[in-house]
Amino acid sequence: MDLIREKLKLLPTSPGCYLMKDRQGVVIYVGKAKNLSNRVRSYFTGSHDGKTQRLVQEIVDFEYILTQSDLEALVLELNLIKRYDPKYNIMLKDDKSYPYIKITNERYPRLLITREVKRGKGKYFGPYPNATAAQETKKLLDRMYPFRKCRTLPKEVCLYYHIGQCLAPCVKDIPSSTYDEMAKEVTRFLRGGYKETKQTIEQKMYDASEQLDFERAKEYRDQLAHIEAVMERQSMTLNDFVDRDVFGYATKNGHLCVQVFFVRQGKLIEREATIFPYYKEPEEEMLTFIGQFYASKKHLKPQEIFVPLTLQKDVLEQLLDLRVLTPQRGKKADLVKVATQNARAALDEKEALLERKYERTIGACEELGELLHIETPLRIEAFDNSHTYGSDPVSAMVQFVDGAPYKSGYRKYKLKEAGAHDDYGAMREVMKRRYVRLLKEGGPLPDLIVVDGGKGQLEIARELLEDELGLAIPLLGLAKDDRHSTNELLYGDPPEMIPISKRSEAFHLLTRIQEEVHRFAITFHREQRAKSAFVSTLDNIPGVGAKRKRQLLLHFGSIEAIERASFEALQRAGMPKNVAQAIVASFEK
Repeated sequence: MDLIREKLKLLPTSPGCYLMKDRQGVVIYVGKAKNLSNRVRSYFTGSHDGKTQRLVQEIVDFEYILTQSDLEALVLELNLIKRYDPKYNIMLKDDKSYPYIKITNERYPRLLITREVKRGKGKYFGPYPNATAAQETKKLLDRMYPFRKCRTLPKEVCLYYHIGQCLAPCVKDIPSSTYDEMAKEVTRFLRGGYKETKQTIEQKMYDASEQLDFERAKEYRDQLAHIEAVMERQSMTLNDFVDRDVFGYATKNGHLCVQVFFVRQGKLIEREATIFPYYKEPEEEMLTFIGQFYASKKHLKPQEIFVPLTLQKDVLEQLLDLRVLTPQRGKKADLVKVATQNARAALDEKEALLERKYERTIGACEELGELLHIETPLRIEAFDNSHTYGSDPVSAMVQFVDGAPYKSGYRKYKLKEAGAHDDYGAMREVMKRRYVRLLKEGGPLPDLIVVDGGKGQLEIARELLEDELGLAIPLLGLAKDDRHSTNELLYGDPPEMIPISKRSEAFHLLTRIQEEVHRFAITFHREQRAKSAFVSTLDNIPGVGAKRKRQLLLHFGSIEAIERASFEALQRAGMPKNVAQAIVASFEK
């Protein structure tokens, strides 16, 4: 939740889509919002219904994609849901895709609403998130352009011919040029040339109003509203069905972020962001990056790529043997603009997270060093013991480097000398084993050792380190209250209480260290206890290994039955003479 809390602070108020991820990194929900900050925050505040609560419980991370409008976010949401198939998007998964307006590729074309796009089967316009508006626009086009309506040509004219919405190719020989001209006009209308049509409808609306035909005027008004809804520009979607990659980039404080939009069949289906430090001019770095991008087997070359104006497209074309465009206006330029906008947002978020991470890690180490008046402790080691009423006693050590867990430095210890209830002896034993080995191997010593305990444990540790091993490593004690929470810090010789704010990053770092070493020790202890639970009296008998133990248990059914078995019965169970004698002697003893 710490990562989520930090990322929530950085959310922009722009429209866009957000992707919720579980602990495996799988996208489990995709949503869209007019205001990303408000919408995403709402998942982690207040109360929710059962379904939303289950979703929130699984979220461990999220990411987002900025768009230029809420409508673009809606279209992008669909494409992302199709791409990731998130398990919590049940409603959208079961629903059909957004509709397209289609002019069929037939001798006598039809004008249709379809949710399935097939290359080469006609001209498609869309997708249109507002299905009702698409239907109303299609009705308007039907009144204006009399395409064929029937799936199969009938033997006689139908009603559509009589109301002027069909040319009746079923009984008349209509030249193909007539349909070609209508298709051109519809294409012009749906690709933006609809202003003349709007003006005509507006004039009809005013005329109807002046004639007090308010019902007809309202119909014209609704038609205008539907046309506006359908024809709103969508820079995230193109209608040319070309596969292309769109590159945008941004720089900040020595880092460069490249955002790539993968557009397939005219739709944005995926994006990829890469952040890395740069040492040359950003434009040179971009040329290198794009060259390496397509050199890998992971990325296949599309039909074309879009890049910002600042890049040398002729160099890229020679390098990639690929069509490279630097669009300057229209939808294509908008795609490059949005990619650049997302690159800038990703850099801002990354920088803020790195700054926050620095405060929580190295910054916390610096704060702790100032508190204890020592050099910044960048390597910290902590010890803890664990047992169950004295049985299976173990100890564990964790290592934090630069304020973060360094798990390859973790160590587990089975106690060899200390008694079952001797916590002081256990600490002395494992610390001696740890630092004697480090001295022999010449390994790096810690800058600070954290002891989970009070003055007694600190004195034991100090005697071992200073008197026996000759090491002057700072020791910090963490004393707990009756609720097992860190209550005070003990430091110095003799140990004294060190005041520390529980809101400070240094205190939070010590808390994380304490919780981690406790978790690690408990986990190791449980592993040992589980192994002990499977130890039987047969394990100590010479000649009885895992295979013969299993053989005896299968034959007799229990340890008690084996204990009562005679020498002859053990031989009948397949035991050699010497092993059968050892088993009988063991149980008699």
